[in-house]
Amino acid sequence: MEGQNQNMKILCLHGFRTSGKFLQKQISKWDPSLFLHHFQMDFPDGLFSAGGKSDIEGIFPPPYFEWFQFNKEFTEYTNLEECISHLCQYITHNGPFHGLLGFSQGATLGALLLGYKAQGKVLKEHPPFKMFVSISGSKFREPSICEVAYKDKINVKSVHFIGAKDWLKLPSEDLATAFHDPLIIRHPQGHTVPRLDEVSTEQLRKWIANILFDSKDGISKGEEHDEQETMKVDTPKELQNNIIDDDNNNQINALEIASTEEEIPKEMQNKISSSNNQINTSEFAGKEHKEVIQDKSINTQIDASQDAL
Repeated sequence: MEGQNQNMKILCLHGFRTSGKFLQKQISKWDPSLFLHHFQMDFPDGLFSAGGKSDIEGIFPPPYFEWFQFNKEFTEYTNLEECISHLCQYITHNGPFHGLLGFSQGATLGALLLGYKAQGKVLKEHPPFKMFVSISGSKFREPSICEVAYKDKINVKSVHFIGAKDWLKLPSEDLATAFHDPLIIRHPQGHTVPRLDEVSTEQLRKWIANILFDSKDGISKGEEHDEQETMKVDTPKELQNNIIDDDNNNQINALEIASTEEEIPKEMQNKISSSNNQINTSEFAGKEHKEVIQDKSINTQIDASQDAL
């Protein structure tokens, strides 16, 4: 698989006022056989240094970065075009990339790049992206952006992680509708890169196996059958619609969730409208949601509050 790893890269975009290293730490809680055994994972830092306090200050070391800035309603953006230009140059110089992965602001930005590329606005010479992993992503809201980026269904295989307690739950669901035949994996946690139970891990493994099988440039003839057999899983009946709702069966250690992830206040929940998916002002200002990151090398737990976008 070593040669395969050299050919298949995933660009991983971190959340607001964190860093590439922090996203790498977040993703490390997943089974390494899912992505690390098959892809080169690239974790660049955002173009701009954090313009304010980071929610992970004192929890994960600086420096911290952001991809662009925005108003509280998330309808006006500063330095977005510069950010897009920077990422396109990065992708061109360091690619080609097989896919994109993003958390929060990074997922929102990754989906925008895919939508723009589908409409011929950016990365015209780059090969088509084959996959997209969105964790707590959302759509942009400025009409002139939406009319281009989400004009048509984005024909890229996508998986969307949506948390039951995530204040971006409804916007994340809305983002999934922008893609053709998305896989939705639900989890009981909040605004975080979730720990995966056995069911969701195997469903994600099957999704990746299908991508690997379809990617003839990434798998040599003769390896395809082996890859499919190795990663084949039986899909439970309740998962046949490509939706996992593991709120009832996801057994997660109480230290990982109950004691570290705050319930979203009722007044926060009421600010999210199911009819128009509008997000109120304070939501993009930086609500804290906590998780535990286990560092096995020193057997410690880091009580980490997640960024708001």
